[in-house]
Amino acid sequence: MHRLTKAQARRIAVRAQLLDAPRPTDLVALVRQLTLLQIDPTAAIAPSADLVAWSRLGSTYQPAHLKLALEEDRTLFEHNALIRPMSDVGLYLAGAADGPSRDRTRAWLRDNERFRRDVLKLLRSSGPLTSRDIPDTSLVPWASTGWTNNRNVTQMLEFLMMRGEVAIAGRVGRERLWDLAERVYPADVTVPSVAEAARLKNERRLRSLGIARQKSTSMPIEPVDVGESGEPAVVEGTRGEWRVDAAALNGDFEGRTALLSPFDRLVYDRVRARELFDFEYTLEMYKPAAKRRWGYFALPVLHHDRLVGKVDATAERTACVLRVHAIHEDVKFTRTTAGAVQAELEDLASWLGLGAVEPDGGAAR
Repeated sequence: MHRLTKAQARRIAVRAQLLDAPRPTDLVALVRQLTLLQIDPTAAIAPSADLVAWSRLGSTYQPAHLKLALEEDRTLFEHNALIRPMSDVGLYLAGAADGPSRDRTRAWLRDNERFRRDVLKLLRSSGPLTSRDIPDTSLVPWASTGWTNNRNVTQMLEFLMMRGEVAIAGRVGRERLWDLAERVYPADVTVPSVAEAARLKNERRLRSLGIARQKSTSMPIEPVDVGESGEPAVVEGTRGEWRVDAAALNGDFEGRTALLSPFDRLVYDRVRARELFDFEYTLEMYKPAAKRRWGYFALPVLHHDRLVGKVDATAERTACVLRVHAIHEDVKFTRTTAGAVQAELEDLASWLGLGAVEPDGGAAR
């Protein structure tokens, strides 16, 4: 049983997420370590996947690099709203052909077997295609009280992606291009058993987080727990047992300052962020403006091994400025911290192609 101070646990987490110094230099190697970049269309500043890459790689990173890796080099792939390293694709094909698991979805696919064959035949002859290029020949429409109601082509493509029959070959703007999986994924991919894939996913997840709970609350898209991977640990001031990546226990720590996406894996598990970093955070874009404490798309601020505040900012492209509405200091910034945060804001503005960082009239700390 490893016994860790909170500072040790935080440094393990920061190093594992490649947010220490010096910065990494390679996009694909970065995604291999993080295991994923989450896709989210919100672009108050920049799309989350690009922000996560920038916060590690700095201004040498450009969104075109991500597009190149996804669409030409095929070193990364998009799957279920996440970008992952192509070297992991077999883990997400394990057991895929036996899906979906939900009875309702299985019944819908059975009722629309001809529709499924139509989609695959068209992609084989004419792919890659956007969903709007694919005729809806469904026999039974998809019923939902949400936005997916009667979106039969999109639902079929999503289900076929999860079954490993089709894949996302690229994007035109925000629209996905769909093709047969065999034309996107490597021909020699090794697909492990479902049990082996689950074990490897847990190991990869722990390596990317450094320290995590064995079991935790279910999360959308991607879990935050790691099963029995790693070794047991306790962290001072927290309850219960953690799992720690043994390879991350040793090593020097050199910190730096970083502005993070709200979807960054360092803060994605809000409970873990509170336990290890004493950091409270909620993404407030879905709240009415009057009820927001920190802002529409506030960026968590990492300084060395502490999460010290949030920056509420917006990229105003027409005015060519990065508008800073507020800097919320969870702890009083020292002159060094304030200067480092300002330098990151200026680097962010430069990376976005904006002319300046400017406070709005009511900006406050």
